[in-house]
Amino acid sequence: MKQDFEKRNAELEKKIEQLEEEKMHLGLDVDVQKLEIEKLRKGKNKAEEDLDSLKTNYKKLRLSKQTTGLGKTSKQWRQEIREEKVKADGWEKKFREVQTRNGALEKSLSENRKEKCELKDKVTELERSLHQYQSQNSAMELRVSLSKIEEMKGRIEELESAL
Repeated sequence: MKQDFEKRNAELEKKIEQLEEEKMHLGLDVDVQKLEIEKLRKGKNKAEEDLDSLKTNYKKLRLSKQTTGLGKTSKQWRQEIREEKVKADGWEKKFREVQTRNGALEKSLSENRKEKCELKDKVTELERSLHQYQSQNSAMELRVSLSKIEEMKGRIEELESAL
């Protein structure tokens, strides 16, 4: 009975160690994902700034085209405008991709936080279970000790009466 309890106790301790290790790894994963999200946010902000800059440059270019020819033909201006539009479209596409990645990372982070909470609950439950098993084992050991004491008392009485 005691061996079964010790075996169960060892299994529970191994399970707790595994859960704590898993908890640590999840914490590291969350930290890595936070860093990735921050990196993506910075990239997103840079892309937004670049897009705003391109839009400003585009507006200035249009205004310049309207006010002065600067020696360019309208065909040249149209070509430059097309190129700027292509660049702006590229930045907008990049921006949407970053937004999509941010959404996926935030969802993953949320899921990892939920899983971390679930693991914490599991560890707490296992700790309670271990404490309960330890208490039961102590009670069983006390009962065995009491019965041995009673048995020894009986033997002592037998020996005293034999003397």
